[in-house]
Amino acid sequence: MDTPSSEIGASFHYIRLADDIEHKILGGVFQAGEKLPSIRKLHDRSGFSITTVYQAYIELEKRGVIETLPKSGFYVRSAPHLLPLPKPKPHQPSPRKVSTHNLINASIEAMSDPDIINFGAAAPASDLLPHAQMLRIIKAATRKQAGQWLTRYELPAGSLHLRREIAKRISGVIPKTTEGDIIVTNGCMEAISICLRAVAKPGDTILVESPSFHCFLQLIEDQDMLALELPTDPDMGMDLELLASVLKTHDVKACILNPNFQNPMGFVMPDDRKKQLLQLLEPRDIPIIEDNIYGDLYFDGQAPVTLKSMDKRGMVLHCGSFSKTLSPGLRIGWALPGRFREQVQRIKINTSIATSSLNQHVIAEFLESGAYDRHLRRLRTALKHQLGNTVLAISRYFPPNTRITRPRGGLMLWVELDDAADTLEVFHQALKERIAIIPGIICATTDRYKNCMRISCGSPWNERIETAIARLGQIISEGMKIL
Repeated sequence: MDTPSSEIGASFHYIRLADDIEHKILGGVFQAGEKLPSIRKLHDRSGFSITTVYQAYIELEKRGVIETLPKSGFYVRSAPHLLPLPKPKPHQPSPRKVSTHNLINASIEAMSDPDIINFGAAAPASDLLPHAQMLRIIKAATRKQAGQWLTRYELPAGSLHLRREIAKRISGVIPKTTEGDIIVTNGCMEAISICLRAVAKPGDTILVESPSFHCFLQLIEDQDMLALELPTDPDMGMDLELLASVLKTHDVKACILNPNFQNPMGFVMPDDRKKQLLQLLEPRDIPIIEDNIYGDLYFDGQAPVTLKSMDKRGMVLHCGSFSKTLSPGLRIGWALPGRFREQVQRIKINTSIATSSLNQHVIAEFLESGAYDRHLRRLRTALKHQLGNTVLAISRYFPPNTRITRPRGGLMLWVELDDAADTLEVFHQALKERIAIIPGIICATTDRYKNCMRISCGSPWNERIETAIARLGQIISEGMKIL
């Protein structure tokens, strides 16, 4: 933390007032997204002049603690800038055989345990999803419709109804997309897996961000491919200068990238850097598998631009899903494979033939009803506040030298601890107490992220969640003392 501003001098009343409000925000008196007292109300309560109160709020804005909403007032930021960003971990990339940690399976199993406080599962809590509306869609189906869905194979590419609804949603976002360009899959991971098999073979080198989503590494391992991990900045994304150098010396066959609300760091790669990335890869005919599963979960403004929207040659295989926005259990994902559509559909047929007709119908009907956008607005607001409250709690309870990312969407935080910390030990100790995290060691092929962890903010904020964050902080501090 910076030197307390109160040391500047007692004569600056607005600084003392700003310090007091910041202390209350850190202490949990004000929560993320909560509206602060108006300037006049705080003037009446505190006795400070209107000018002093206004200056205090402006000071807090400069510190990154609060934000102004036009014609509404001052609010605690959704992701207050209370802690510094994680430090980039530069390394010299080289293709490596992947040997993933068995903790990946343990982490996934923990996602399904209702008794665990799950900071490992990157999905919204069921309370935030519209299951009642989707149940009504199922109940409204006629006996004839239900019989057809249950007794026939769906088209391998997916329900025409669902593909049309997806095409409508991305109109103007990904140009010239029709239902014929889309292939429906069993979740986003099947889409990514099929796309990878369509563009690469065993022994090929696959470029990924570092740190990376642990399931990408496991997928590369299972396909007997090599991972080329490129250092990634927690704010700007992949190191493009290093990428240009690496491409001259290594034969990269494909990439798996997550440029929007990246898993696990949560950043959005700036648009100009996305263009640079394509300019580096397109002349070499290197396919890009783009995971955009969190693309609809932006907090402010509009959805970030995708690589697919900039793709002129069909080399981007764009993958999405409704698992993070509507229903993890229905397992409905999709791919826009570009020029690789025929290969992707063939592998889809050989892998699972088709995706559940009933599940596709539920999603298609929900999209057609117009309820999806209303649901997304509520979900984004909830996730924004949950993430902000988690940041505040980590600032309160975690030990010194903690660093944290500043996502503008999605539902996860990447936390870097003091170099002495070992999040693998934290994982084991926390799991004994029914708390799950993702240790950084499973997000790379080496132990370079052993002092990092991924924290999911998918659950509504409450006392039980705050207590678990506080306990995590204690476990981390206790482990460092032992070392």
